[in-house]
Amino acid sequence: MITGTEMWDPKHYDMVIDVRAPGEFAHDHIPGAVNLPVLSDEERSIVGRLYTQDSPFVARKHGAALVARNIAGHIEGVLSEMPSNFSPLIHCWRGGQRSQSFAQICSAIGWRSFVLKGGYKFYRREVRSYLDRIPSTLKLIIIAGRTGSGKTDILKALSEKGAQVLDLEGLASHRGSLLGRVKNVAQPSQRMFETLLHSQLQRFHPDQPVYIESESSRIGDVQVPAELWKRILVSPQIPISTPRSARAEYLLGEYSHLTREIDDLNTLVAGMTRRHGSERTNHWQSLIDTRAWSALAYELLKAHYDPAYDNTLQRHKRPILGEIMQKDCSNASLESSVEAILKMQSLGLKVSAIQRSG
Repeated sequence: MITGTEMWDPKHYDMVIDVRAPGEFAHDHIPGAVNLPVLSDEERSIVGRLYTQDSPFVARKHGAALVARNIAGHIEGVLSEMPSNFSPLIHCWRGGQRSQSFAQICSAIGWRSFVLKGGYKFYRREVRSYLDRIPSTLKLIIIAGRTGSGKTDILKALSEKGAQVLDLEGLASHRGSLLGRVKNVAQPSQRMFETLLHSQLQRFHPDQPVYIESESSRIGDVQVPAELWKRILVSPQIPISTPRSARAEYLLGEYSHLTREIDDLNTLVAGMTRRHGSERTNHWQSLIDTRAWSALAYELLKAHYDPAYDNTLQRHKRPILGEIMQKDCSNASLESSVEAILKMQSLGLKVSAIQRSG
């Protein structure tokens, strides 16, 4: 039996089967879905060319043969051990021929199959609608501070202690600065980033604060959705103040891989020439040549990162819950900062500022 549905949440099914081509799936998909394509990327392209260059009939006939062959492979492969009461949700781009073909065969086997009405396009509209509605209800608290203050580690520790944390850098696979691309990890597409964000926001309790790092509206190649960014701009903050020398030392540990990849580091510094001029960037590259890592980190903070942060601070003027003075970024200091943040929460210092930000 085949049932049309608008319920896409994976917890309601034994498996969510995305029958789109691998390229479509990689661009964005329902979290937890399994890609069992009825057409590969190349096959989909061939069928499309036949449709426009030959005729719709020839394209459908060739496509049907490919679809039948590929579905048979999935039945004999991934689905071969599924029991008689197996009940999947199946979807394609629009809930059309690709998902219906797969569902018909599953139904003929005896599996109760659900087809997502409107397919991926329906799911995508649901994600966008959610991201337009929900951010204004979030009780965000911004963990602020200049680059190298250990904000990401603080957020991680807060999460481990049970606090609600929205790690935008983690979702974006990017550390948020010019040097921040995560090594050997591709950033998600904009749509996949929004899917991951949607999935994370759904887990939060609306009455509890959500801690988030101070970011720009763009993290590497992805953009923070407009309504969430609006909420971030008016949410209260807890600045972490750490001496520049301690932050430079911390950065050497966080970005140690760049000290082994000199060409990449030189390229990154060269990218700062337009902003800082060739004289300064040439000096920084000389520090790279002589492996003067501490001096390089300190100067980058002083000339590049700290002024950028200060400009942002002046521009946004968020309400401040309380500033934390952190002597360095050692584990002990970071733990002390986490405890101070949680104490602010327990004392209720967040309430008036959160209400003002609304």
